[in-house]
Amino acid sequence: MSHIDETLDFIPVRIAVLTVSDTRSFEEDRSGATLVKMIEEAGHVVADRKIVTDDRPLIRDQLKDWIADENVDVVISTGGTGLTGRDVTVEAHRDVYEKEIDAFGTVFTIVSMQKIGTSAVQSRATGGVAGGTYLFALPGSTGACKDAWNEILKLQLDYRHKPCNFVQILPRLDEHKRRK
Repeated sequence: MSHIDETLDFIPVRIAVLTVSDTRSFEEDRSGATLVKMIEEAGHVVADRKIVTDDRPLIRDQLKDWIADENVDVVISTGGTGLTGRDVTVEAHRDVYEKEIDAFGTVFTIVSMQKIGTSAVQSRATGGVAGGTYLFALPGSTGACKDAWNEILKLQLDYRHKPCNFVQILPRLDEHKRRK
């Protein structure tokens, strides 16, 4: 069964937060601020935080910058995962993924169904890996960010979480690029 192994030391990871919005500033960005607060409360490091507009190339370029940054282990974006014409965050994420974490979206949907019922079908939350960096795209609502963090990411980004977690395999994400 899933549990935290208290005999192990906690290993903080460095997380960048990206808000995708045409209208929000840092003062109005409740979802980004909520993610920052939860990340810090869990003992992780906020490596960077930015806001970009709903523009696929801008989102993709910011993701690539953080993927190339050795001081970023994880990127969490919020916003732009819906169904409207301006919602292009998922496409920008998939532009850079080397591998998609298919079950992330499924598990997020299961968590969301318990909170918002069939409205969960409108979310396209996604997760993936690129350049040894984890990338997660969450909806723009504060509630969705809390649900994804508390029910999935907080656990999977804790090295002590058993039977397995994202942190323990972090050093191996780009092993295919190393010389043998």
